[in-house]
Amino acid sequence: MKNIIEKIKKNWLIKRTTTILFMLILVAIFIGLTLFLNNLKLNPIDFTAEKLYSLTSTSKEQIKTVNQDVNIYFVGYSSSDARIDLANQYHNENKKINIEVVDATSRPDLVSKYGIETGSTGVIVESGEKNKILTSNDFYTYDNTTYEQIDITEEKLTNAILTVIAQKIPKVYFLEGYSEFSVNKNMTCLSMYLANEVTEFDTLNLISAGEIPQDCDTLVIFSPNKDFDDIATQSISNYINKGGNILWFNTAITQTQNFENVNKILALYGVKPFETGFIKETSASKMMTGASSIIIPDVNNSKITKNIPEILVVNATKINLVEDEELEKLNINKTDLIQASSTSYYRTNFNLNTENKQENEEQGPFTIGAILEKTIANEQNQVKSNMIIYSENLFISDYSLTSTSNYPVIMYSGNKDLVMDTIAYLVDREVDIAIRKDTNTINYTATVEQNSLIQTIIFGVPVAIIIIGIIVWQIRRRKNGEPKIKKRKMIEEKSSSDEKK
Repeated sequence: MKNIIEKIKKNWLIKRTTTILFMLILVAIFIGLTLFLNNLKLNPIDFTAEKLYSLTSTSKEQIKTVNQDVNIYFVGYSSSDARIDLANQYHNENKKINIEVVDATSRPDLVSKYGIETGSTGVIVESGEKNKILTSNDFYTYDNTTYEQIDITEEKLTNAILTVIAQKIPKVYFLEGYSEFSVNKNMTCLSMYLANEVTEFDTLNLISAGEIPQDCDTLVIFSPNKDFDDIATQSISNYINKGGNILWFNTAITQTQNFENVNKILALYGVKPFETGFIKETSASKMMTGASSIIIPDVNNSKITKNIPEILVVNATKINLVEDEELEKLNINKTDLIQASSTSYYRTNFNLNTENKQENEEQGPFTIGAILEKTIANEQNQVKSNMIIYSENLFISDYSLTSTSNYPVIMYSGNKDLVMDTIAYLVDREVDIAIRKDTNTINYTATVEQNSLIQTIIFGVPVAIIIIGIIVWQIRRRKNGEPKIKKRKMIEEKSSSDEKK
């Protein structure tokens, strides 16, 4: 190795021309190697602890099932964009998924076909006649409280791929007209998250529609504040008898409600009328600090809750069911999902200011969420209708827990995942099919000291290296010049000596 280095010094670095040629060869090798590696489209090395720039195992498992060609066109993007690196990982996992970076000049047909404006950016995911278009804004959402930018690129791309290859897209309808809660008013975060799933959703007004649409896979009902009319009651009953599924969110009741038709629908699943009152906690580990009515219930293991260690509920009431014998007569199989702990109690007197449990107050545990699977014998065959019921709906709302924060309750703990996985279960879709990897990008502001350090690293270090290089060069120059000076002196001394002679 030493001989090679010495040879390079003698044969290459002596002359300026050969030195420049040597540098050009090194640059050419670097460029060639870079182009070669780029063409290989290797997965980037992800050094982040959360693996923010790598496909999750969920995405990898889902795209393995893709057996038809899927084309993903990145229109107007630079080939060096991080999204392209992420998209190439899909291709590396499944060669059926093809990635192409295009623009209005190279593929005007795509721009024209999908209505993408010249100069704008967009992503087209297509397979056969099906397609889904994503704008650059679709890859981010924002937390209006912390001003964090949340990257949902993988979620959007994976679900777009699954959407264009799906034989059928599940449809969810939200019942309107009987509750103060609406998916378009105080459940906007829920609608945003649901839009990221492989699921379509819409609102349903039974007064105008007359019946529940045939394509309804799940009907969502928020806590009614008035009774169902006869049209709604008959439509929902017919839907249940055909094997339709219902997701029911109730809330704490402050005064007695005599909703005959609402209770008639609940009774089909063995649910008794909701009582006036709400659940409070006594254990500090089971509630939010200083708020006994904001509780952390026990989450039972089930297909829906298997990946959800904890949720947070607000002013929950209890679900009262008929006795097990009566459930059996109704052909209902019950599975508890979440329960208030044995240290909780049920308060019906809203005028009490004390946090202490009173003697006449019912002790927990209480059921807060449950699956009620009903088997219905029709003339031709048997069908199953599922109702998943939660005795709380603030936990998936846009409401904040405090007056000083706008942070939606649905973003706390595992609340979002619980409702998303519940809907996935009801529409007969694999719970893990949705990719909900929230990766936060925070705008960082350095302190004065940190800023000085950063400036030193950025500017000071390169300057120091240049100065050191100049000094080293001068030292070497002087050392290399000393033998010549000595030789010149020797010649001069010799000449002087000869002249004297």
